[in-house]
Amino acid sequence: MWRLRVEGRENMVPGQTYVIVANHASAADILVVYRLFRHFKWVSKIENFRAPILGWTMSLNRYIPLRRGEKQSIVAMFDACRRELQWGSSVLMFPEGTRSLTEELRPFKRGAFELAKSVGLPILPIVLEGTREALASHGMTCGLANMVVRILPPVPPASFENTGPQELADQTRGIFVEHLARLRLNAATVSS
Repeated sequence: MWRLRVEGRENMVPGQTYVIVANHASAADILVVYRLFRHFKWVSKIENFRAPILGWTMSLNRYIPLRRGEKQSIVAMFDACRRELQWGSSVLMFPEGTRSLTEELRPFKRGAFELAKSVGLPILPIVLEGTREALASHGMTCGLANMVVRILPPVPPASFENTGPQELADQTRGIFVEHLARLRLNAATVSS
């Protein structure tokens, strides 16, 4: 039912640790990102850690919980992310904060970008396509889907050392918007 391809693997330098950011449209997003075949930890809302089996597995694998809007949890999340990055594990965050219910990207929150600036590591943008069709955002309805994981060129720390976290978030969102618009234009051209 699901077809998946990964593009842009050449943009991931072997042995390099990244702050990975990806758009978020479906519960399938995290499943398809595992096709990178690279070790990473991901930040997830605390509610996922309470789910039977899934939550236990996430805890055992030291994925990083976040209770949204709670300052202590945010501080603990940043500490855990920094620790994993120091140990050589990339960290994945969905800067939209929650799944977008439309084709439109939600505004990017500053957390991932604040993290990248504080640790001086490159940001690796990953554009996910087709996951909304694979797994509906409400419920567990699976559908036919052609999914693509596109690894874009990393954003090196030297390019954002004088940029504030929110400005960096907005600039990175611009990269996603431009890329997704180009893909939609290409798809429209092919279908006409």
